[in-house]
Amino acid sequence: MLDAERAGISTERLRLVPWGVEAVEVTDAQKSMVRTKYSLPRDFLLFVGTVEPRKNLSRLVEAIDRATCDLPLVVAGSQGWGDSGVRPSPNVHFIGFVTDSELPALYASATAFCYPSEREGFGMPVLEAMSYGTPVITSMGTSTEEVAGGAAVLVDPFDVEDIARGIDEALSRRDELSIWGLRQAARRHWSETARLTASAYREVMR
Repeated sequence: MLDAERAGISTERLRLVPWGVEAVEVTDAQKSMVRTKYSLPRDFLLFVGTVEPRKNLSRLVEAIDRATCDLPLVVAGSQGWGDSGVRPSPNVHFIGFVTDSELPALYASATAFCYPSEREGFGMPVLEAMSYGTPVITSMGTSTEEVAGGAAVLVDPFDVEDIARGIDEALSRRDELSIWGLRQAARRHWSETARLTASAYREVMR
């Protein structure tokens, strides 16, 4: 919605149809299996998405170095276009593509989910992380702010210090953000996505 408004499209012509999310139960055994398969530490920050420049990983890694927390970043996702500017190191673990069957356990195992992307079409990983009670840090002024619905810590994606501030804040408010995120995700059903899509088509046909 925000991008469309900035492009000069009248708000009267816009209809917001959010995507839905459906969490599945994650057992301790599944979390243990994922931790073992990807050699995950006990506590870690998580990023899930295509690895490319607009995902802002270089600033995220720099921000983690400046934050007061001492947690490594686990990056799950295939390589996209361009260079992310980040290389594997003791504090950055690239685990590559993760299957849909393993993602729930990965989200549920993370200490916090970091998604300070420069721009997104929607930002599904934010909603997915919330559906497993994982605290989220994401970008203000983008579609992910709308997805978060007030249940995440918002940061300026172009300001390393602000991203660092957001990480520390999310960790200090972990229990609170977990509850808010679960509530936000619970409001996002695919049935509502279908209803709003059909409603928009009916409006156009009239």
